[in-house]
Amino acid sequence: MKKALTIVLLLLIMPVLYGFGAFMDEQQWVTWGNKALTESYDPSGEANITKWEIMLTTDHFIRLRKTYQQRNQEYYSFNIKRLNSLNYLPGNEVTDTLQVQTQTDDIIIQTYGDPMGDLDSMATTLNIPVKKLVPGRLDSLKQALSFLKQKGL
Repeated sequence: MKKALTIVLLLLIMPVLYGFGAFMDEQQWVTWGNKALTESYDPSGEANITKWEIMLTTDHFIRLRKTYQQRNQEYYSFNIKRLNSLNYLPGNEVTDTLQVQTQTDDIIIQTYGDPMGDLDSMATTLNIPVKKLVPGRLDSLKQALSFLKQKGL
């Protein structure tokens, strides 16, 4: 009886110790990353946004497109293998910031329909406004990006 109880306890504890990462394949991590990014993104902190799209692609890019009331757009894109750090910065009582930093100027920034002209530039940091994230969701997002970064190398 004692041996059976020990085995059952070990079987229950193993998934906790090893995380659910061992049970997820690449496509499942991409799907989870997309869900976490989409549900967490908070456009309310940015004025005049009428449409937005954030996605983690199967070729390991994070892409963010914002469309404003004046129909101008901003587009951000970078490959996860260039990810250097992912930081969670506290903001106000509703919105925080997910700060993405790459190794060098690896984040592509493009603007379309801007009255000052279409611009292409590069950056090292991208600040993504997010709703308050529980630590578990933030950790699993970091785990997903880490897994995909290793897969891309």
